Amino acid sequence: MKYIKDYKDGDRVFDIYFCKHKSSAVTKNGKSYDNVILQDKTGTIDAKIWDPNNAGIAEFDSFDYIEVYGEVTSFNGALQVNIKRVRKCGEGEYDEREYMPVSKKDINEMFDELLRLIDSVENTYLNALLKKFFVEDEAFAKAFKKSSAAKTVHHGFIGGLLEHTLGVTKLCDYYCSAYPVLKRDLLLTAAICHDMGKVREISAFPTNDYTDAGQFLGHIVIGSEMIGEKVREIPGFPQLLEMELKHCILAHHGEYEFGSPKKPAVIEAVALCYADNTDAKLETFTELLESTQETGWLGFNRLFESNLRASRLE
Repeated sequence: MKYIKDYKDGDRVFDIYFCKHKSSAVTKNGKSYDNVILQDKTGTIDAKIWDPNNAGIAEFDSFDYIEVYGEVTSFNGALQVNIKRVRKCGEGEYDEREYMPVSKKDINEMFDELLRLIDSVENTYLNALLKKFFVEDEAFAKAFKKSSAAKTVHHGFIGGLLEHTLGVTKLCDYYCSAYPVLKRDLLLTAAICHDMGKVREISAFPTNDYTDAGQFLGHIVIGSEMIGEKVREIPGFPQLLEMELKHCILAHHGEYEFGSPKKPAVIEAVALCYADNTDAKLETFTELLESTQETGWLGFNRLFESNLRASRLE
């Protein structure tokens, strides 16, 4: 496909794009037209449908994928697309990665790796709990694979929640080999579940914004509630084990000022807190480096509270 960033005045347009926005308007002469914003992974471009009643203009709305035929024109120094024909596209006609921010890693491969880690959890109750979510609950598993880990800051892309969860879990798995005092089954279960509340806190792309539940409760409380929901489906689940697992989730931000309802009280909660912070901070720095071509000092960054430097390998 030809990307939006490559368009020039006079170019023909005949490709599939994501409709980020559509609204109706009226000219000064009283003629109806539609304002449209087209999007791909390289950016957006304004578009106009000057004859919305044309037989070649199919019904579509915001957040639809549409096949567009038209031409690029220049208006007031900015490019826009004059749309002549539109067809609404069905699932399977487009690759979401061409239009939305998506993990560079294969989502199915990451999920398979997460399932292997789940299989390695030996505690009967914790293994059953994890499979309640990631194997038996198909709707949850599908949402988890497509969710972002944040609206902004780090892993704010499709597959971001899965990528972040896998990164944290693998760090925790390493901690268990380095520090045998850690209870591996508890820590890995907590790592896998620590951010699961984000499937309810943040809406799916293309919106990727906070839901009412996210605004009122936040993913930490939501995640603890989700654990409680599934635990009630498992006969005989030990009460102390449930509380330890919920505590790890409730304490994984470490400090009250970072939104943590509790501070870590067990060693597994401490390990999870540091693994979560490590993966989040390194991904944040990675995304910062990928967004700039500059080298040397980049200026003060409020997230790191430091003047950051970009160094490139020669």
